[in-house]
Amino acid sequence: MIIGLPKEIKNNENRVGLTPEGVSVLVKNGHRVIVENSAGYGSGFEDNQYIEVGASMMDDVKDIFNQSDIIVKVKEPLESEYALFKQGQTLYTYLHLAPNPSLANALLDKKITGIAYETVRLPSGVLPLLMPMSEVAGRMSIQVGATFLQKYNGGLGILLGGVSGVAPAEVVIIGGGVVGTNAAKMAVGLGARVTVLDISKQRLAYLDDIFGGRITTLTYNEYNTAKVVKTADLLIGAVLVTGASAPKTVSEEMVKSMKKGSVIVDVAIDQGGSIETIDRVTSHDEPCYEKYGVIHYSVANMPGAVPRTSTYALEAATLPYLIDIANNGVKEALLSDESLLAGLNTYGGMLTCKPVAESLGMAYTDPKIFL
Repeated sequence: MIIGLPKEIKNNENRVGLTPEGVSVLVKNGHRVIVENSAGYGSGFEDNQYIEVGASMMDDVKDIFNQSDIIVKVKEPLESEYALFKQGQTLYTYLHLAPNPSLANALLDKKITGIAYETVRLPSGVLPLLMPMSEVAGRMSIQVGATFLQKYNGGLGILLGGVSGVAPAEVVIIGGGVVGTNAAKMAVGLGARVTVLDISKQRLAYLDDIFGGRITTLTYNEYNTAKVVKTADLLIGAVLVTGASAPKTVSEEMVKSMKKGSVIVDVAIDQGGSIETIDRVTSHDEPCYEKYGVIHYSVANMPGAVPRTSTYALEAATLPYLIDIANNGVKEALLSDESLLAGLNTYGGMLTCKPVAESLGMAYTDPKIFL
């Protein structure tokens, strides 16, 4: 097969869909890989590194899309890329369609086979292609929050871990999944006081166990949330419903009750955001805005700020599935792997992921009917 690797164009998105090592594996499996010139620069990969392992380099991204059977990306295509889609092509990337009807319609119009990293799901419920970036984003959320709590960034002027004789910051994390757990690890490591809320008692018991009493766990409900949000210095939104729009877990009234100069980091912004006052997607160029005296951070590609780490972590998860698709064809790969099939969001002009269809208010088609 011919696999295309275009350069990411989202604001400050420095990750790349394949490393030279990944390209080498695909070439050794008998596939041709076309790489856009400078696609790997942001992650520290030179064009000659791709050439040395057998990739073809191209200047014009239009040619890459025209010639490729499979397009491998990191982030969802932007509107300027919609016209590049080739009828019936396979797109393998994060899609985040639930809050993005324009992209969903573009994929349906061109009958793109859209396989979304974020909905590939193991029988255990684990999301293997989302997990590595959730780990990165969860850990980054605390770094980002600590930075914007500094006074010159508009924050309270609080050191996350405090010092002798001075109380540390109060960090509240809504959601105890992969993002929330990694955020808690970083916050605890820096000496903050950490409270995690989740709807699952099993998950809270797990967190109590692994942290050995170093965090407070609470059942997520309106009363508990309002109480802890009011005293939070740093609030992390870390809620995920696979494929669907993120539920609003913190109300506008709760945000109004927060201290002036406190900080919110909403990691769920990719899926529409989980904090009611998060009403826009920001960028690494302009990451924050202020509302009710509270700093809001809602950058949708947080791992793009640490692209070297993120690219290697992402490829380790995505490459085995890509090899299966390339070696056996997309239909056979989907039929033989229920986990990969769960990642199928669009096929032949149909929406094939139920949570996405429900979030968009569009018709859902079970892929098992036609595959």
